[in-house]
Amino acid sequence: MATDTAGDARTDRDGPYDPALIARRARSFGAAATAYAAHRPDYPVNGVKWALEPALASGLGAEGGTLDVLDLGAGTGKLSAVAAWLGHRVTAVEPDPEMLGELRSYLPTLTTHQAGAEEIPLADASVDAVIVGQALHWFDQSRALPEISRVLRPGGVLAALWNADDDRVEWIAGLGKVALSRTSFIDWSPGRGIQPYPELFPVEHAYFPHRQRRTADSLVDTIATHSHALTLEPGERAELIERIRAYLRSRPETASGEFDLEIITRVERSGRREIAGS
Repeated sequence: MATDTAGDARTDRDGPYDPALIARRARSFGAAATAYAAHRPDYPVNGVKWALEPALASGLGAEGGTLDVLDLGAGTGKLSAVAAWLGHRVTAVEPDPEMLGELRSYLPTLTTHQAGAEEIPLADASVDAVIVGQALHWFDQSRALPEISRVLRPGGVLAALWNADDDRVEWIAGLGKVALSRTSFIDWSPGRGIQPYPELFPVEHAYFPHRQRRTADSLVDTIATHSHALTLEPGERAELIERIRAYLRSRPETASGEFDLEIITRVERSGRREIAGS
């Protein structure tokens, strides 16, 4: 895929589940943190607003609609930046030190913690919303969802966002085949999303068109930050990159100059129930 995780999220087509490989891919981003910050797409403002709507509708947040938002698996701060721009108080939690370093450089005023989703270093009922960008598929949800529910105030919201190739566009579909592994809009698997949990309401989802201005070189650089590419042996990685370059050179849409990479941002949200006796 061109916009998201080129193998970061396992698909039903990937064959037997390999926990060691998934763990290795999850740990692969730190070495490419600077390139990740430079080349990965951000998130559409209307999608982030939709994600946070239930918390505001529940009456949470300070006067003026300012929420306490936890960006979990925050990476280099792509999603944190949008939430902060909307006026919310954002705390970012990210396990990888190199990724967190990029985030701290980019957003120096944010409160940050180095930690994973399975052990969140925040107090009970301390946030109005938990947002997750391009990261939920790395979580052990059997451990992360209890932690997320613990830190959420009743009426708060858990929202997960993914940027996916709009492979309804012919040349983007072709790129996905050349790159071998991608997160597809057409073939999205619901199993990647928020799993059912007693303290959360049923999941809602929506889709938001998005785009990123790219050149062939910058698109290659983007794909090179994906875990599938990062974990290849050097020779295989070089072969993959050259194959992608050749494809982009062969397409009139991408052969020269800048072009729009069409993206669909999938957003899932689920509200925090008020559990009797809790």
